[in-house]
Amino acid sequence: MSILEFSRGPMLHFALLVFVFGVLWRLVAVLMLGFRKRYSEERNSNDKALMVGGATCGLRSWPHKEFIGRTAFGEAVGYGYHIGLFTIVLLGGPHVIFWQNLFGFSAPWWPTLPGGLITVVSVLTVILMLIATIRRYMHRPLRQISNFDDYFTLAILYAIMISGLWAVLGGPGRYEYILAAHIISFNLLLIWFPFGKLMHAFYIFPARFVNGYLHAKKGAAT
Repeated sequence: MSILEFSRGPMLHFALLVFVFGVLWRLVAVLMLGFRKRYSEERNSNDKALMVGGATCGLRSWPHKEFIGRTAFGEAVGYGYHIGLFTIVLLGGPHVIFWQNLFGFSAPWWPTLPGGLITVVSVLTVILMLIATIRRYMHRPLRQISNFDDYFTLAILYAIMISGLWAVLGGPGRYEYILAAHIISFNLLLIWFPFGKLMHAFYIFPARFVNGYLHAKKGAAT
């Protein structure tokens, strides 16, 4: 068995199992925490609280105007590389084929972007990630709240992005090994995902919804 066969065979299957069961374990653990009993009188109906919870998901995705002068650059960089990553993963031709093969269905309606455009997006995404990494280290408050989790996750993302670009651009080295490095990096991301801060992908919107919902019940604004 070659390293490429191993990376997209046994290792990928193991990584997917860890990812699925790890994410489910984390979500169930949070749900089992339950909610504290509310002793105060409810100020709004359940329907209004649900609407406020839904609105909070969107409103808290954008910084308060009081802070935007200080946070605009960081927000733009963060949103930029997140959008870039999602564009590459969901609209890149080889990745779309991977998802269809993984889930066992054909989706001719699934749009893809031209390879050249995906390459440009990939380069820009790496640049934005580099800016975010430098800013994390240079900005004292960010540096103080950063730990192994943050830098290890970034290292895996860099490995995925650089190996992917290396394979597409035909860098030196055997293509089989470069592609294997790309897939192994992705597998490591799947394995690490449930145990690190990457879980915010599953927590962020439910947490904002619950926050808005509970505050609406109390008649308070978030």
